[in-house]
Amino acid sequence: MKRFHDMQIIKQVYAGIFFCLIYALQPVQGQQPNAGIIADNATPQLVSSQFSFTEGPASDKKGNIYFTDQPNNKIWKYDTDGKLSVFMDPAGRSNGLYFDRKGNMLACADEKDELWSITPKGKVTVLVNNFEGHRLNGPNDVWISPAGNIYFTDPYYQRAYWDRQKPDIEAQQVYYLPKGKKKPLLAAGDLTKPNGIIGTRDGKWLYVADIGADKTYRYKINKDGTLSDKQLFISKGGDGMTLDNLGNLYLCGNGVLVYDKTGKEIEHIAIPEKWTANICFGGKDNNLLFITASTAIYTLQMKVKGD
Repeated sequence: MKRFHDMQIIKQVYAGIFFCLIYALQPVQGQQPNAGIIADNATPQLVSSQFSFTEGPASDKKGNIYFTDQPNNKIWKYDTDGKLSVFMDPAGRSNGLYFDRKGNMLACADEKDELWSITPKGKVTVLVNNFEGHRLNGPNDVWISPAGNIYFTDPYYQRAYWDRQKPDIEAQQVYYLPKGKKKPLLAAGDLTKPNGIIGTRDGKWLYVADIGADKTYRYKINKDGTLSDKQLFISKGGDGMTLDNLGNLYLCGNGVLVYDKTGKEIEHIAIPEKWTANICFGGKDNNLLFITASTAIYTLQMKVKGD
């Protein structure tokens, strides 16, 4: 009888160990398991917090990263050696940035609601300053396709430095400027308040974060540059976005949420700031995640690279 009793105790002990192991392997509620995209033991590193509101990071061919401090009307450069310097001052209250294949910087110049092209030496060319004769709401974020078509979001955020109190265009839309053309065309007019925008390297798909509807959509990019086949990608909106070489989408807002190609959340990168505005990959090996967050900028070493 004693032997039977001892066996029962042993079974209970083993059962307890088994359930403890199972519990330990479960992810904490509200957190995602490590997706294997972040470098081992890497955490977000604060670079500087000397700004008023950082936005629009973009990487050039060498991996140098440029970003904006819109309230202070500056574009900054964070080079591959980790040095910070001012690239342009004043900078047209620029917001979102992106580089074309020639090395020119596209900038959403919010001061006069224009889209700029800026040479490496800082020479400005105004690409767009209206839509069908009406003043734009305020270009916010921009992406250029492999074919050379420029896509930009145009939400309305009232600015203290504007001489108006209401928009000329009631709808908040996405526009595109065909390569070599001077007049923008409507790309998507069925959104509430489009903000972040990013496309795939092959030029087939465009993602748009509708921060007003709290949703992110995916569009097919047609050969003529128009958009079709609108799909709800995730029921979550946000600010700026980027893609990695595995096709994962990084969405800014409450830190950085990462989604795989199917729209499944695979990672949450917590950032200790009120708001995370935008993001890009850069650095010498294109595996440094650069994050603009309120008054600060952060970097995070990754296993994946930018798309």
